[in-house]
Amino acid sequence: MNDGTLIGSLILAAVIALLIGFFIRRLLTGWRHRIERQVEMIGNLPPLPDTVGPALAGPTKGLYVGSTIAPHWNDKVAAAALGFRSKGALTRYPEGIMLQRSGAGPIWIPDESIVAVRGERAMAGKALTHEGIVAIRWTLPSGTEIDTGFRPDDRTETKNWVKEDE
Repeated sequence: MNDGTLIGSLILAAVIALLIGFFIRRLLTGWRHRIERQVEMIGNLPPLPDTVGPALAGPTKGLYVGSTIAPHWNDKVAAAALGFRSKGALTRYPEGIMLQRSGAGPIWIPDESIVAVRGERAMAGKALTHEGIVAIRWTLPSGTEIDTGFRPDDRTETKNWVKEDE
């Protein structure tokens, strides 16, 4: 390899690295602006209860897909640490639903806030060929309705969460 080719390759590599850095910075800026726009609309999540009754369903292990602003299945919520996928467990209690996430705090969905629990094929950028996502539509204390998605590891467990009349 001669000096001209080496210098040309190094310049090309530097330009590509700068372009990649530029696009990553733009993605992070967009995500930060989404959080800023949603902070007031989302507000604070409901506090965890001191005690709960016996588990009615679950714990069901799976993947927390994310939360979206209802009824738009692809309008992802970034505020209040709701925008990141993680492994988790979903458990139903008489007082509500607990979604425990690894690497993030739990989400408590009070029973009086739950609007519907249904099966979905797609949510928050996750698409399946069957209705394998448990979508919980609920109202935040701020009054905003969101859908929280959870995909069980064992897809037969979806029927334990989704009732035919809902």
